[in-house]
Amino acid sequence: MNQQNEARILAIDYGEKRIGLAITDPLNIFAYPLITIENNKNLWTELEKIIRNYNVKKIILGNPLKESGAESRIFPLIKKFKEEVEKKFQLSVELVDERYSSIIAKKRIVESVSSRKKRREKGLLDKNSAAVLLEDYLREISIANK
Repeated sequence: MNQQNEARILAIDYGEKRIGLAITDPLNIFAYPLITIENNKNLWTELEKIIRNYNVKKIILGNPLKESGAESRIFPLIKKFKEEVEKKFQLSVELVDERYSSIIAKKRIVESVSSRKKRREKGLLDKNSAAVLLEDYLREISIANK
């Protein structure tokens, strides 16, 4: 099978204004920040293109729990989004804890992006948070499979 056709995992960091996306490599070993898309009327078209172009087989969706483990204010929106994605694309969507993904992503951006102006790009944090989420997920399934 051609590597480009290998099924991949997509991570979504859902936000009311922007949605960060990260994708695995064709072998589902590494996670890469992909893109940040606006949460607007074009969302479903953009998401469909990405799912099709990257042959996405599974989606993980960040669930920003509170420090206590309780549901966050945005949880009802995330739950609704999850249900819509499952219905529209007939794909499994798994909610995963994303409590610290933004903090880790901010630290990585500071360490790897030298330009302060580039660090302030709004979408940079979103797609990098999705990548952190996906890395954690890949690590967990790798440990579970050993």
